[in-house]
Amino acid sequence: MAAHDSLVSLLGRSAAPEELRHLRTIPARAARNAPWPRWVHPDLIEAYARRGIHEPYTHQAAAADLAHSGRNVVLATGTASGKSLAYQMPALDAVHRSELRVAAEPGRIHDDGAVVLYLSPTKALAADQLTAIRALGLPTLRAETYDGDTEQSARRWIRDHANVILANPDMLHFGILPNHAWWSSFFRRLRFVVIDEAHSYRGVFGSHVANLLRRLRRVCAHYGSSPVFIAASATSGDPEGSVGRLIGDGVTAVTEDGSPHGATEVAFWEPALTEARGENGAPQRRTAIAETAGLLANLVSARVRTIAFIKSRRGAETISSITQRLLDEVDPSLPLRVAAYRSGYLPEERRELERRLRSGELLGVASTSALELGIDISGLDAVLIAGWPGTRASLFQEIGRAGRSGQDALAAFVASDDPLDTYLVNHPEAIFDTSVEATVLDPSNPYVLGPHLCAAAAEKPLTASDLELFGPSTAGLLDQLEAQGYLRKRPSGWFWTHPQSAAGMVNLRADGGGPVNIIESETGQLLGSMDSPQTHYQAHQGAIYVHQGASYLVEDLNEAEHCVVVRRVNPDYYTSARDITTVEVLTEIRSQQWGPVGVHFGEVRVTTQVVSFQRKALISNEVLGEEPLDLGARDLFTKAVWLTIPEPTLAAGGLLAAQFPGALHAAEHASIGLLPLVASSDRWDIGGVSTALHSDTAQPTIFVYDGHPGGVGFAERGYDRIQVWLRATQEAIEACECEAGCPSCVQSPKCGNKNNPLDKAGAVALLSTVLRQARLATETDSAHTPRD
Repeated sequence: MAAHDSLVSLLGRSAAPEELRHLRTIPARAARNAPWPRWVHPDLIEAYARRGIHEPYTHQAAAADLAHSGRNVVLATGTASGKSLAYQMPALDAVHRSELRVAAEPGRIHDDGAVVLYLSPTKALAADQLTAIRALGLPTLRAETYDGDTEQSARRWIRDHANVILANPDMLHFGILPNHAWWSSFFRRLRFVVIDEAHSYRGVFGSHVANLLRRLRRVCAHYGSSPVFIAASATSGDPEGSVGRLIGDGVTAVTEDGSPHGATEVAFWEPALTEARGENGAPQRRTAIAETAGLLANLVSARVRTIAFIKSRRGAETISSITQRLLDEVDPSLPLRVAAYRSGYLPEERRELERRLRSGELLGVASTSALELGIDISGLDAVLIAGWPGTRASLFQEIGRAGRSGQDALAAFVASDDPLDTYLVNHPEAIFDTSVEATVLDPSNPYVLGPHLCAAAAEKPLTASDLELFGPSTAGLLDQLEAQGYLRKRPSGWFWTHPQSAAGMVNLRADGGGPVNIIESETGQLLGSMDSPQTHYQAHQGAIYVHQGASYLVEDLNEAEHCVVVRRVNPDYYTSARDITTVEVLTEIRSQQWGPVGVHFGEVRVTTQVVSFQRKALISNEVLGEEPLDLGARDLFTKAVWLTIPEPTLAAGGLLAAQFPGALHAAEHASIGLLPLVASSDRWDIGGVSTALHSDTAQPTIFVYDGHPGGVGFAERGYDRIQVWLRATQEAIEACECEAGCPSCVQSPKCGNKNNPLDKAGAVALLSTVLRQARLATETDSAHTPRD
């Protein structure tokens, strides 16, 4: 059967539907093998042979050789390319040989042995690697996980006796580095640090981990070791640069993939417009959640093992629930074979879901990116991706989850109501014919670096020799921390002098406030947790919280006690919070002029207050009602890119004065949606404001800002690629078939002004005018450039 017909059949359609915008085939790839490196111990080669691995792939051998020779290396190849073997070869070889030496000289005390530290962003991935290492059956390898789930009674034994420790950044920060004296023997012998799924360390989380790894290198140097770093990453645009920034040292990249993979048919799917009308009469598409649930039900009915990815916890739960309801009408046994998987579950829930998924008991899973990270699940046939996952790297990582056993596979990208999704389903070349993004992180962000300097000083007093390790902004930041009373300077360096742990100043995975517990009111049961910054949007009074398919109504948000009290309900709607935002310019860092149009980048203060929430129908997205909220305002000091367009320039572009607010507002919404095209951000990582007369610029202005303290680099990447970004924004608005604007082009799901005013045609005219000025400025610059 032809690929197109096969796809249509699998998705439960009799003919090619209008939703299918494009179909692209990723061709099958044959294996390219290499001999085992000569230095690999025969025992290890034999152990792999027992596991069915008789030769490494070319990229595995190349990366292993580099690490064995003492060079930091990043292996940036596709999903299921066997990156684990590449770091296991040098790391386990060193441990195995070390243990054999100890066994050969039982009376001698060895303190020059080898141990390995493996770091992954999720506990599931570390548990998966532990299983793989133990399966080799080598008694010399004492591998153990060391994370928040590890029993207290086992921790000392692991610290003193394990030679391969599998942990996560959180445990390294809270449990290992602050207690490095207890770990002195381990740090003296540390030969390799493995950083798995390195591409996931981006944005604020990546910036935190970058400073954490600098602290790790500093403690290792204190004990006389200098471990080799081996990073495993999905394909990225600049793996050497990204991982180099992450570890703070030079790295060599291996990117040629020698692993085999089945052919994958990738469908670009845009849900159809419905008869329903939303805000301001805008047409509504069938939601990506409902569309994906329908496709998942079709695939599970055909016994096709499928994962459906979506960014939000709520989305994963909703896809699972809708799919179960649809399947119940077909076969009452099938709903039990579908589940949701996301962060925030209790450990035992996650382990059980992973077991059922591996065994094939589950046919369908709706997951957040928690399963994008490569725990070993072979045999999957299809992947559905509900909404743009944020980066091309993530998209290919998710697509690669199917077909890992060598069989042909199916993937479908289902567009959500978002300008970027609209652009991409109509421009697949922007995914397949463009290089994958580089990972964006900023270790020098003072809101991130400052707390890490305090933690580093608590581990070991900071000295002038540490300034280079943490970057050029460190000296000024240390003076500021001293003036604020966090550190005390003495002739020998900067000291942490407080009785409480400095590690508590750092929140690796969020930007302040710590976790908030979700508690059921009737039973007192702990359902899960949520980061504090999310609560005003997702856990305000009246919000709907979803957990394992069950819906709960938020009865109380207690910020002082860090808890949310919920009650079980069964609604046919979800909730969406609205906010109002103002921006104040603090410092301009960079700028350029396109004639009268100004392009600026700098520091701003963003003041946001969540003021209300809407109830929206699960299937149609129809607004069912809105209620006010009484929550406090929050200030965010961050970085932004902003455009200033004088009124005469807008008028010259054909806009009337009455159109200015709607054109600016629509262009702002669409540009926020398209920023992830040029920066590896998520739409929810960024925000924006537009005004026909801003108090600081005295002109019509559009702001787009990083949604994290200090900025993370997203707005700056937008500034650097401003013309590509704005051109794609204009094309996305023009490509949408609605008449006056809809969520697929210029409406925003989190607009505090109820998406009013919006002028779709005005936004196109505004962006055309700005880009015309950019072209004229470029032509003028070229004309004035001296020629040889």
